[in-house]
Amino acid sequence: MQRILAITWLTWKAALRFKLFLVIAVLLIAAVVGLPLVIEDDGTARGFTQIILTYTLSAITGLLGLSTLWLACGTLARDIEECQMQVVATKPIARWQIWLGKWLGIVSLNAALLVISGACVFGLLQWRAGKLPAAEQKVLREQVLVARGSAKEPVNPAEIGTETERVLQARLKSSPVEKVDLPEVRRQIREQVKAALQIVPPSYQRTWQIDLGFAKNYLAGRPLQLRVKFNAAQKSASGTFGALWQIGVPEKTKFWRSEPMSLAPDTFHEFEIPPDLFDAKGVLTIAFANPNSTALLFPLDDGMEVLYPEGGFALNFARGLGIIFCWMAVLAALGLMAASFLSFPVATFFALAMLLVVLSSGTLAESVESGSVAAGNEETGQAGHSVADVVLIPAFKGMLSVISLVKSYSPIDALSSGRSITWGELGAAFAQVVLLVGGIFAAAGIIFFNRRELATAQGTQ
Repeated sequence: MQRILAITWLTWKAALRFKLFLVIAVLLIAAVVGLPLVIEDDGTARGFTQIILTYTLSAITGLLGLSTLWLACGTLARDIEECQMQVVATKPIARWQIWLGKWLGIVSLNAALLVISGACVFGLLQWRAGKLPAAEQKVLREQVLVARGSAKEPVNPAEIGTETERVLQARLKSSPVEKVDLPEVRRQIREQVKAALQIVPPSYQRTWQIDLGFAKNYLAGRPLQLRVKFNAAQKSASGTFGALWQIGVPEKTKFWRSEPMSLAPDTFHEFEIPPDLFDAKGVLTIAFANPNSTALLFPLDDGMEVLYPEGGFALNFARGLGIIFCWMAVLAALGLMAASFLSFPVATFFALAMLLVVLSSGTLAESVESGSVAAGNEETGQAGHSVADVVLIPAFKGMLSVISLVKSYSPIDALSSGRSITWGELGAAFAQVVLLVGGIFAAAGIIFFNRRELATAQGTQ
């Protein structure tokens, strides 16, 4: 461990000598302080605070991510190219210890920078909140600067899949479909089945049964919030649609009926509901009546959600920074892996290309869902096909499985909407992102570094 820490200290000395640490710290502080001066909001304290959290944390993640990749690629590749690594390698230290020392130095630099920038964001939020009227402060403390748990009605993919296959087989009996078009037909039927579960026709009612689970034991007497989102089949002249809500079960639980609401589609709405409307088992019954002349669609994923207080903002914010730290640890491992067998420019290009693949995962997912990398026919709506599908589609599936391990943890969205980031989520992020994905990069990087010939005169090439 002493040898690893010695390499870690050398990495710190290099970052301080080239003023990298100071430059990145200044850029992060400037982004945190400067962004609130130029961003536009909806005029409310809640909207402004959410935007501050989203933009500042995104800027911190972006700046730290790029600097981490650049430093990880440079600190190892340049040491090899400038023949400094040859001197270190002659010492009684294993190459895997050199590699881990470099990685530990980079992640400890990131930890220090995250603490500095995170403290600035937290201090800015508290300072701005303290200058608001009492009513606005109450809204912030209940909806943004808080850690809220959430509960949704469970969605059973197996039932959707079973119904999809039933409808598909019935359609195939009446009108056969070409084998190459079968994946697209199945996808369309699946969307139709999901739409039937989401649509509320005019003058109809939709009911959700949401189990609050263990949270029911400490929510007595505490108001909850509903977070809803819907889409409309047609446009409205006013741009909004009427909404009537009934929560609870008459003669079984406390019952609450809302006044008529006017809500805009394609956006999230949060409103408070009275406490103690759930039954003894912790099930909250929510009914929505559609008084409009057009159908409304509540998405299965985020159409209806119950939010409840679970903890304070400070600890939740620290856990969010912890997940961002896990992202930086993986990027450090990726950069060092690339530098283990490539020159500095090529390693940087390779690492950025890998990052671009992660950011393009939506395109990969569309290809996997359609079953082909070829473009479809927009006029007929049929999916395209290519001989490369046999190789690329399974490869894309594997890449998406790895990418989802990293991207499934998004603290920025959770913090900006006042969601709770639990210790379990932080632990899972560390295990899957750092230990699993980062461990794969580390193992590959150490193997490449051990096999690399350091005696080559890199500087004369």
